[in-house]
Amino acid sequence: MKVVLAGAGAFGKKHLDGIRKIAGVEAVSVVGRRLDATQAVAAEYGIPHATTDLSEAIAQPGVDAVILCTPTQMHASQAIECMAAGKHVQVEIPLADSWADSQAVLDKQRATGLVCMVGHTRRFNPSHQWVHNRIRKGELKVQQMDVQTYFFRRQNMNAAGEPRSWTDHLLWHHAAHTVDLFQYQTGSPVVTAHAIEGPAHPQLGIAMDMSIQLKAANGAICTLSLSFNNNGPLGTFFRYICDNGTYMARYDDLVDGFEKPVDVSKVDVSMNGIELQDREFFAAIAERREPNSSVGQVLPCYEVLHKLEQSLKSGN
Repeated sequence: MKVVLAGAGAFGKKHLDGIRKIAGVEAVSVVGRRLDATQAVAAEYGIPHATTDLSEAIAQPGVDAVILCTPTQMHASQAIECMAAGKHVQVEIPLADSWADSQAVLDKQRATGLVCMVGHTRRFNPSHQWVHNRIRKGELKVQQMDVQTYFFRRQNMNAAGEPRSWTDHLLWHHAAHTVDLFQYQTGSPVVTAHAIEGPAHPQLGIAMDMSIQLKAANGAICTLSLSFNNNGPLGTFFRYICDNGTYMARYDDLVDGFEKPVDVSKVDVSMNGIELQDREFFAAIAERREPNSSVGQVLPCYEVLHKLEQSLKSGN
Protein backbone atom coordinates (compact mmCIF):
# COMPACT_ATOMS: atom_id res chain seq x y z
CA MET A 1 0.00 0.00 0.00
CA LYS A 2 1.47 3.35 -1.06
CA VAL A 3 0.83 6.48 0.99
CA VAL A 4 1.54 10.21 0.67
CA LEU A 5 2.37 12.21 3.81
CA ALA A 6 1.36 15.86 3.52
CA GLY A 7 2.74 18.17 6.19
CA ALA A 8 6.34 17.28 6.96
CA GLY A 9 6.48 19.01 10.34
CA ALA A 10 6.79 17.70 13.88
CA PHE A 11 3.57 15.68 13.77
CA GLY A 12 4.07 14.45 10.23
CA LYS A 13 7.31 12.82 11.36
CA LYS A 14 5.41 10.95 14.08
CA HIS A 15 3.33 9.35 11.34
CA LEU A 16 6.40 8.52 9.27
CA ASP A 17 7.88 6.83 12.35
CA GLY A 18 4.67 4.82 12.71
CA ILE A 19 4.55 3.85 9.02
CA ARG A 20 8.09 2.44 9.27
CA LYS A 21 6.74 -0.17 11.71
CA ILE A 22 3.74 -1.26 9.63
CA ALA A 23 4.36 -4.12 7.21
CA GLY A 24 3.09 -3.71 3.67
CA VAL A 25 2.89 0.11 3.77
CA GLU A 26 5.30 2.43 1.98
CA ALA A 27 5.54 6.23 2.08
CA VAL A 28 6.22 7.23 -1.54
CA SER A 29 5.92 11.01 -1.37
CA VAL A 30 6.13 13.76 1.21
CA VAL A 31 4.60 17.22 0.83
CA GLY A 32 5.75 20.35 2.65
CA ARG A 33 5.64 24.12 2.54
CA ARG A 34 9.37 24.60 1.78
CA LEU A 35 10.99 22.31 -0.76
CA ASP A 36 14.44 22.21 0.85
CA ALA A 37 13.07 21.21 4.26
CA THR A 38 10.71 18.69 2.65
CA GLN A 39 13.53 17.11 0.67
CA ALA A 40 15.53 16.79 3.88
CA VAL A 41 12.65 14.87 5.53
CA ALA A 42 12.32 12.66 2.43
CA ALA A 43 16.04 11.87 2.58
CA GLU A 44 15.88 11.12 6.30
CA TYR A 45 13.07 8.58 5.81
CA GLY A 46 14.16 7.20 2.43
CA ILE A 47 11.12 8.55 0.59
CA PRO A 48 11.70 8.82 -3.18
CA HIS A 49 9.60 11.92 -3.91
CA ALA A 50 9.28 15.36 -2.29
CA THR A 51 7.18 18.31 -3.39
CA THR A 52 5.32 21.40 -2.24
CA ASP A 53 2.28 20.44 -4.37
CA LEU A 54 -0.29 17.97 -2.97
CA SER A 55 -1.78 17.37 -6.42
CA GLU A 56 1.64 16.35 -7.76
CA ALA A 57 2.14 13.95 -4.86
CA ILE A 58 -1.18 12.14 -5.19
CA ALA A 59 -0.59 11.79 -8.93
CA GLN A 60 2.45 9.57 -8.25
CA PRO A 61 2.00 6.02 -9.63
CA GLY A 62 0.03 3.63 -7.43
CA VAL A 63 -0.82 5.99 -4.57
CA ASP A 64 -3.59 4.48 -2.45
CA ALA A 65 -3.89 6.85 0.49
CA VAL A 66 -2.94 10.20 1.97
CA ILE A 67 -2.26 11.32 5.54
CA LEU A 68 -2.83 15.04 6.03
CA CYS A 69 -0.78 16.76 8.75
CA THR A 70 -1.15 20.18 7.15
CA PRO A 71 -2.45 23.39 8.79
CA THR A 72 -5.97 23.10 10.21
CA GLN A 73 -7.42 25.60 7.74
CA MET A 74 -6.43 23.31 4.83
CA HIS A 75 -7.77 20.02 6.20
CA ALA A 76 -11.28 20.03 4.75
CA SER A 77 -10.41 21.21 1.24
CA GLN A 78 -7.44 18.85 0.99
CA ALA A 79 -9.43 15.87 2.27
CA ILE A 80 -12.07 16.55 -0.36
CA GLU A 81 -9.36 16.93 -3.04
CA CYS A 82 -7.84 13.58 -2.09
CA MET A 83 -11.16 11.75 -2.17
CA ALA A 84 -12.04 13.40 -5.49
CA ALA A 85 -8.81 11.86 -6.82
CA GLY A 86 -9.90 8.43 -5.55
CA LYS A 87 -7.54 8.32 -2.56
CA HIS A 88 -8.36 7.16 0.96
CA VAL A 89 -7.49 9.87 3.46
CA GLN A 90 -6.61 10.26 7.12
CA VAL A 91 -6.97 13.85 8.30
CA GLU A 92 -5.07 14.85 11.40
CA ILE A 93 -7.18 16.39 14.14
CA PRO A 94 -9.09 18.63 13.73
CA LEU A 95 -11.18 17.63 10.73
CA ALA A 96 -11.94 21.31 10.08
CA ASP A 97 -12.41 24.60 11.88
CA SER A 98 -16.06 25.08 10.92
CA TRP A 99 -19.24 23.01 11.01
CA ALA A 100 -19.95 23.62 7.31
CA ASP A 101 -16.52 22.30 6.27
CA SER A 102 -16.89 19.29 8.56
CA GLN A 103 -20.19 18.39 6.94
CA ALA A 104 -18.70 18.87 3.46
CA VAL A 105 -16.00 16.27 4.17
CA LEU A 106 -18.61 13.76 5.33
CA ASP A 107 -20.70 14.44 2.23
CA LYS A 108 -17.69 13.68 0.02
CA GLN A 109 -16.88 10.49 1.92
CA ARG A 110 -20.45 9.25 1.51
CA ALA A 111 -20.41 10.11 -2.19
CA THR A 112 -17.15 8.25 -2.85
CA GLY A 113 -17.35 5.42 -0.31
CA LEU A 114 -13.64 5.84 0.42
CA VAL A 115 -12.09 5.51 3.86
CA CYS A 116 -11.94 8.92 5.51
CA MET A 117 -10.58 8.83 9.04
CA VAL A 118 -9.80 11.65 11.46
CA GLY A 119 -6.80 11.55 13.78
CA HIS A 120 -8.60 11.44 17.12
CA THR A 121 -5.59 9.78 18.73
CA ARG A 122 -7.08 9.47 22.22
CA ARG A 123 -9.30 6.63 20.95
CA PHE A 124 -6.11 4.70 20.19
CA ASN A 125 -3.80 5.50 23.12
CA PRO A 126 -3.43 2.26 25.16
CA SER A 127 -4.40 4.15 28.32
CA HIS A 128 -7.78 5.22 26.96
CA GLN A 129 -8.27 1.87 25.21
CA TRP A 130 -7.87 0.12 28.58
CA VAL A 131 -10.60 2.29 30.11
CA HIS A 132 -12.83 1.84 27.04
CA ASN A 133 -12.48 -1.94 27.12
CA ARG A 134 -13.58 -2.06 30.76
CA ILE A 135 -16.52 0.20 29.99
CA ARG A 136 -17.60 -2.11 27.16
CA LYS A 137 -17.43 -5.09 29.52
CA GLY A 138 -19.68 -3.30 32.02
CA GLU A 139 -16.91 -3.07 34.61
CA LEU A 140 -16.70 0.74 34.63
CA LYS A 141 -19.05 3.64 34.07
CA VAL A 142 -17.78 7.20 33.76
CA GLN A 143 -19.34 9.61 36.23
CA GLN A 144 -17.06 12.55 35.50
CA MET A 145 -14.05 13.39 33.37
CA ASP A 146 -11.67 16.13 34.52
CA VAL A 147 -9.29 17.15 31.74
CA GLN A 148 -6.41 19.63 31.62
CA THR A 149 -4.88 20.59 28.28
CA TYR A 150 -1.90 22.81 28.97
CA PHE A 151 0.75 24.31 26.69
CA PHE A 152 3.09 27.29 26.76
CA ARG A 153 2.60 28.90 23.35
CA ARG A 154 2.77 32.65 23.63
CA GLN A 155 4.56 32.59 20.28
CA ASN A 156 3.38 30.83 17.12
CA MET A 157 5.64 27.76 17.39
CA ASN A 158 5.05 24.07 16.75
CA ALA A 159 5.87 21.09 18.99
CA ALA A 160 9.45 21.07 17.69
CA GLY A 161 9.97 24.72 18.59
CA GLU A 162 9.82 25.87 14.96
CA PRO A 163 7.79 28.86 13.69
CA ARG A 164 4.31 27.96 12.41
CA SER A 165 2.80 29.29 9.18
CA TRP A 166 -0.67 29.10 10.76
CA THR A 167 -2.31 29.68 14.12
CA ASP A 168 -3.45 26.84 16.38
CA HIS A 169 -6.77 27.02 18.25
CA LEU A 170 -7.81 25.80 21.69
CA LEU A 171 -11.43 25.12 20.71
CA TRP A 172 -11.30 23.57 17.25
CA HIS A 173 -8.09 21.61 17.80
CA HIS A 174 -7.36 20.83 21.42
CA ALA A 175 -10.92 20.69 22.75
CA ALA A 176 -11.81 18.34 19.89
CA HIS A 177 -9.76 15.57 21.53
CA THR A 178 -11.75 15.74 24.77
CA VAL A 179 -15.22 16.40 23.35
CA ASP A 180 -14.92 13.34 21.11
CA LEU A 181 -13.35 11.16 23.82
CA PHE A 182 -16.05 12.09 26.34
CA GLN A 183 -18.82 10.98 23.97
CA TYR A 184 -16.83 7.89 22.94
CA GLN A 185 -16.17 6.74 26.51
CA THR A 186 -19.63 7.47 27.86
CA GLY A 187 -21.38 6.12 24.75
CA SER A 188 -23.73 9.05 25.07
CA PRO A 189 -24.13 12.33 23.14
CA VAL A 190 -23.44 15.72 24.68
CA VAL A 191 -26.73 17.45 25.49
CA THR A 192 -25.41 20.48 27.41
CA ALA A 193 -22.25 22.45 26.59
CA HIS A 194 -20.93 25.71 28.00
CA ALA A 195 -17.68 27.59 27.42
CA ILE A 196 -15.93 30.74 28.60
CA GLU A 197 -12.63 32.14 27.33
CA GLY A 198 -9.97 34.54 28.49
CA PRO A 199 -8.54 37.55 26.65
CA ALA A 200 -7.34 37.19 23.07
CA HIS A 201 -3.60 37.32 22.39
CA PRO A 202 -2.76 40.78 20.95
CA GLN A 203 -0.83 39.36 17.97
CA LEU A 204 -2.22 35.85 17.48
CA GLY A 205 -5.84 36.95 17.85
CA ILE A 206 -6.91 33.76 19.70
CA ALA A 207 -8.03 33.12 23.26
CA MET A 208 -5.13 31.80 25.31
CA ASP A 209 -7.29 30.29 28.06
CA MET A 210 -10.61 28.49 27.93
CA SER A 211 -12.94 26.49 30.19
CA ILE A 212 -15.57 24.06 28.87
CA GLN A 213 -18.30 22.13 30.68
CA LEU A 214 -20.17 19.21 29.10
CA LYS A 215 -23.04 16.94 30.12
CA ALA A 216 -23.94 13.72 28.33
CA ALA A 217 -27.45 12.36 27.90
CA ASN A 218 -26.69 9.59 30.40
CA GLY A 219 -25.83 12.15 33.10
CA ALA A 220 -22.01 12.00 32.98
CA ILE A 221 -20.23 15.36 33.12
CA CYS A 222 -16.89 16.68 31.89
CA THR A 223 -14.84 19.71 32.91
CA LEU A 224 -12.11 20.76 30.48
CA SER A 225 -9.50 23.43 31.18
CA LEU A 226 -7.27 24.60 28.30
CA SER A 227 -4.39 27.06 28.24
CA PHE A 228 -1.58 28.30 26.00
CA ASN A 229 -0.31 30.31 29.00
CA ASN A 230 0.77 27.39 31.19
CA ASN A 231 4.46 27.61 32.08
CA GLY A 232 4.81 24.20 33.68
CA PRO A 233 4.24 20.52 32.87
CA LEU A 234 2.85 20.39 29.34
CA GLY A 235 0.34 18.08 27.70
CA THR A 236 -3.14 16.75 28.37
CA PHE A 237 -4.08 14.92 31.54
CA PHE A 238 -7.36 12.99 31.84
CA ARG A 239 -8.92 11.99 35.14
CA TYR A 240 -11.68 9.39 34.85
CA ILE A 241 -13.89 9.37 37.93
CA CYS A 242 -15.90 6.18 37.59
CA ASP A 243 -18.39 4.15 39.60
CA ASN A 244 -15.67 1.55 40.21
CA GLY A 245 -12.38 3.39 40.49
CA THR A 246 -10.52 6.52 39.43
CA TYR A 247 -7.91 6.53 36.67
CA MET A 248 -5.59 9.15 35.21
CA ALA A 249 -4.42 8.88 31.62
CA ARG A 250 -1.35 10.72 30.37
CA TYR A 251 -1.07 9.98 26.67
CA ASP A 252 -0.15 6.27 26.42
CA ASP A 253 0.30 5.77 30.20
CA LEU A 254 -2.30 5.11 32.90
CA VAL A 255 -2.31 5.24 36.73
CA ASP A 256 -5.08 4.73 39.26
CA GLY A 257 -6.33 7.37 41.66
CA PHE A 258 -3.39 6.73 43.98
CA GLU A 259 -0.79 7.07 41.20
CA LYS A 260 -0.25 3.30 41.00
CA PRO A 261 0.73 2.40 37.41
CA VAL A 262 -1.73 0.29 35.42
CA ASP A 263 -0.10 -2.13 32.98
CA VAL A 264 -1.47 -1.30 29.52
CA SER A 265 1.37 -2.96 27.60
CA LYS A 266 -0.86 -5.83 26.43
CA VAL A 267 -3.79 -3.69 25.31
CA ASP A 268 -2.63 -3.52 21.69
CA VAL A 269 0.31 -4.39 19.45
CA SER A 270 2.12 -1.15 20.25
CA MET A 271 2.38 1.41 23.03
CA ASN A 272 2.37 4.27 20.49
CA GLY A 273 -1.04 5.84 19.92
CA ILE A 274 -0.06 7.40 16.58
CA GLU A 275 1.21 4.10 15.23
CA LEU A 276 -2.00 2.37 16.37
CA GLN A 277 -4.06 5.09 14.71
CA ASP A 278 -2.18 4.54 11.44
CA ARG A 279 -2.56 0.76 11.72
CA GLU A 280 -6.33 1.20 11.97
CA PHE A 281 -6.36 3.44 8.89
CA PHE A 282 -4.49 0.97 6.70
CA ALA A 283 -6.39 -2.03 8.07
CA ALA A 284 -9.72 -0.37 7.28
CA ILE A 285 -8.57 0.24 3.69
CA ALA A 286 -7.37 -3.34 3.28
CA GLU A 287 -10.51 -4.81 4.86
CA ARG A 288 -12.87 -2.37 3.11
CA ARG A 289 -14.59 -1.32 6.31
CA GLU A 290 -15.31 1.81 8.30
CA PRO A 291 -12.42 2.68 10.63
CA ASN A 292 -12.68 3.64 14.25
CA SER A 293 -12.61 7.46 14.26
CA SER A 294 -14.17 7.69 10.80
CA VAL A 295 -15.45 11.10 9.76
CA GLY A 296 -18.99 9.87 10.37
CA GLN A 297 -18.18 8.73 13.91
CA VAL A 298 -16.45 11.93 14.98
CA LEU A 299 -18.80 14.43 13.33
CA PRO A 300 -20.92 14.87 16.52
CA CYS A 301 -17.80 16.29 18.18
CA TYR A 302 -17.60 19.06 15.59
CA GLU A 303 -21.27 19.89 16.01
CA VAL A 304 -20.61 20.46 19.72
CA LEU A 305 -17.57 22.63 18.92
CA HIS A 306 -19.70 24.65 16.50
CA LYS A 307 -22.33 25.26 19.17
CA LEU A 308 -19.66 26.27 21.67
CA GLU A 309 -18.16 28.70 19.15
CA GLN A 310 -21.56 30.25 18.50
CA SER A 311 -22.08 30.60 22.24
CA LEU A 312 -18.70 32.29 22.70
CA LYS A 313 -19.39 34.71 19.86
CA SER A 314 -22.80 35.67 21.24
CA GLY A 315 -21.60 35.86 24.83
CA ASN A 316 -24.35 33.48 25.99
